[in-house]
Parts: sequence; structure tokens; C-alpha cells
Amino acid sequence: MIASRKSSVTGSRDHEEATIASLRADPEFAAAYLDSVLEDGDQDEFLLALRRLSEACGGVQSVAARARLNPTTLYRTLSARGNPELKSVRALLGAMGLRLSVEPIR
Repeated sequence: MIASRKSSVTGSRDHEEATIASLRADPEFAAAYLDSVLEDGDQDEFLLALRRLSEACGGVQSVAARARLNPTTLYRTLSARGNPELKSVRALLGAMGLRLSVEPIR
């Protein structure tokens, strides 16, 4: 019953696809999204956000090429078990048109 109901919905997309589309369409939203994850989330959430941003920016292969990072290493870095180095995060963000910044806690 569930499968037939889902197939009858045309033009629908899941939350993941909608999030990626929003990130792709609006760089300001992408920056705010990542900033929010950095403020409130943990490393797993941060890596998930980076994976979503990578997908929004053309996929890991494309982003890796622009960041001059090895695609296989970047896939591993962005996995749930990843532990990215600061230089990799900076390169990845730069390839997506973003950068890290620091501000005082208010």
C-alpha cells in the first residue's frame, strides 16, 4: 500500500533533495546552513553538511578537483568516520565559494 501511494505522488522529492537544491540555489543560505551546523552540531552533523554542500556544488568529484584534493580521500574524509584536517576543510570550502571565520560568542 505504501509503495503504490508513494509512486502516485508525481514531482515530489525528499527532504535531502530539497535541502541540496536550496543549497545549490542560494550561496547565502548555504553559508548560514553551515554556520548553524558549526554552532549547534557535532562533527557527524558537520560532515553531513559538508557532504550536502559538496553535492550541491557539483558532487565530490567536481569539488575535489577544484579543491585540488584526491577524490577518494575526500570521500573518506566526508564519510561518517571521517576526521578532516583543517587544510582539507579550508580547501573544500574554498572550492565551494565559502570560508571559515571566527567571531566572539555573544
